[in-house]
Amino acid sequence: MHDTRLSFTDVAGISVGHHTDPAALTGCSVVLTPDGAVAGVDVRGCAPGTRETDCLRPGNLVQQAHAIVLSGGSAFGLDAAGGVMRWLEERQHGFQVGAVHVPIVPSAVIFDLAVGNPRIRPSADNGYQACESASNTHMAHGNIGAGTGATVGKVFGFANGMRGGIGSAALRVHGVTVGALIVCNALGDVIDPDNGQVIAGARKHAGSHELINIHQAHLNGTNSASLTAGQHTTIGVIATDAALTPLQTTRLAQIGHDGLARTIHPVHTPFDGDTLFALSTGKNGQSLDTMLMHSLVTEVVMQAVLCAVRAAVSVTSNGQWIPSAGELAAIRSSRLKPL
Repeated sequence: MHDTRLSFTDVAGISVGHHTDPAALTGCSVVLTPDGAVAGVDVRGCAPGTRETDCLRPGNLVQQAHAIVLSGGSAFGLDAAGGVMRWLEERQHGFQVGAVHVPIVPSAVIFDLAVGNPRIRPSADNGYQACESASNTHMAHGNIGAGTGATVGKVFGFANGMRGGIGSAALRVHGVTVGALIVCNALGDVIDPDNGQVIAGARKHAGSHELINIHQAHLNGTNSASLTAGQHTTIGVIATDAALTPLQTTRLAQIGHDGLARTIHPVHTPFDGDTLFALSTGKNGQSLDTMLMHSLVTEVVMQAVLCAVRAAVSVTSNGQWIPSAGELAAIRSSRLKPL
């Protein structure tokens, strides 16, 4: 049996910190592994914004990371990783090269410039602040950190979309913990895989309380809006305390995309930059059956996506109402109550 009361920070050897700018509707999140963790990555979207992903390929010399940064701000948000590097270097974490410690800090970003103040983006100082706030206690979810300005369901136009966010989940089986931290900023709908219902996604029109099923709409011949590459994207980190090789860790990142595919429709589009990192801290010292591990990874990614949109809150930005899944569910529920 698995323990369902866990969150991402229950994976031994990691901590998570956030910087949130609620006025500008942007932020960044850091997953700290200062002792170093075996790392892998898999990029499936066609419009990624990333840093230090090539060094994580199995067979390359450097195969450990000291932190992973998830950030808003589109490509500008990659600056946040510089502050994380500075924080780690000050504490002498990283690969020692002579008298210098060089932390390895891969990063991926989402596009959130369509909400809030597009001139304010996560900076190196904000990345440093996220490190200062890092903790391994039970974490908050929703519109914090890199999920502050996240939105979903924008296939038929941004004005018809809803709130995304950041979410996490974890499972522990045979003493091994597997977790996922996901920033859901998808072009597509978020679907509950248990019943196939849209939880958050495209609405019939701006201001509408009614959801459209994007997949069904496309099957009926509805054309998408005019879309721009890179304005969407779901990014995240999978982590385990099991002891894995670089190839096995990379495989976790690859399998994690199955969890995205079961909860986001459509996913891995030409306009998303979907990117998943994976970390093996090895703190447990054990390993699991390969297929069992893969099932756990798929499940925690699915649950983290659902957590991200269920924890989100509505916002009015630049005169536009962007509802959350919770608010629309409450509105629909009130309509069903007898007078």
